[in-house]
Amino acid sequence: MATIQDELHLTSADATEVNLPIAGLGSRSYAFLIDWHIRVIVALAWLIGSAAMLGLMGSQGFWDELFDSAGTFAFYVIILPTSIIYFLYHPILEVAMKGRTPGKRAAGIRVVTTEGQTPDASALLVRNIFRLIDSLPVMYVVGIVSVMLSPRQVRIGDMAAGTLLAFEKKSSSAAFERFAAHTADSLDLPAMEVAQDLLKRWNSLDPEKRARIGIKLITSQGEALPADTTGHALDREVHKRLQSLAHAPRS
Repeated sequence: MATIQDELHLTSADATEVNLPIAGLGSRSYAFLIDWHIRVIVALAWLIGSAAMLGLMGSQGFWDELFDSAGTFAFYVIILPTSIIYFLYHPILEVAMKGRTPGKRAAGIRVVTTEGQTPDASALLVRNIFRLIDSLPVMYVVGIVSVMLSPRQVRIGDMAAGTLLAFEKKSSSAAFERFAAHTADSLDLPAMEVAQDLLKRWNSLDPEKRARIGIKLITSQGEALPADTTGHALDREVHKRLQSLAHAPRS
C-alpha cells in the first residue's frame, strides 16, 4: 500500500519551501454532500417550477407526460435544463470559481494542479468526465477506493487531470480574492504570491539572484524591460515593476 501524503511540498522560484495540506476522504465527502444537496434542490426547483408554469403539475399522469415530451417544447424547458443543472453542476462551477464549488468553499478546499496552481478549464473538465468511472458501481465506490489507496488521496479523475484537492490557507484565499479584483495586467495567483514573497525578501537576497527571478516573473506576464538597463538601474526597475504587478489597484 502506498504511503499517504498529508502535504504537497512545493518550491517557489526563490527556493522558498511551501507545504500545501492535501484534503483527504473526510473533507472530500463533506464538500460532495453539500454540493449534492445544492444541485438536487436547485434541479428539483427548476423541474417543479417550470412544470408548474407550463400547467403540467395539476395534470394526472404528470411523470408520464413529462418523460414522453422528448423533442417537444416541454422537453427543452423542463427536462434539458434540469439535466444540465444536475449533471454539469461540478464542471461549470469549478471552471467559473477557479477550482471551487459551494461545497468545496464550505469545506475550505479547492482543486489545484500537482504544482499547486489553479487548473485550466480543460483539466477541470477531464476530472469531471471521469466521474462516470469514479461513481461506479454505485455511490462513488471506485472513487472512494482510489482516494484511500493513492498517495495523494485522489480519485481517478484527478489522476487523469493532474489535479488534487488541497486546503486553502487564509492568506492564500485572501490573495486569490485580491487577484480576482485586479486588472488583466495583474499576475496570476501563483506568480503573484512569488512576487509578493520576493519583494518581502528583497533586501536579504543577492542582487543578481533577485533580479534574475524578478525578470523571469515580469517577462512571464508579457512585459519587457528596457534592453539598455543594467546594474543598479535594472535592480530598481525590476523592483518597481514587481510592485506594480503584485499590488495592482483594486477595481
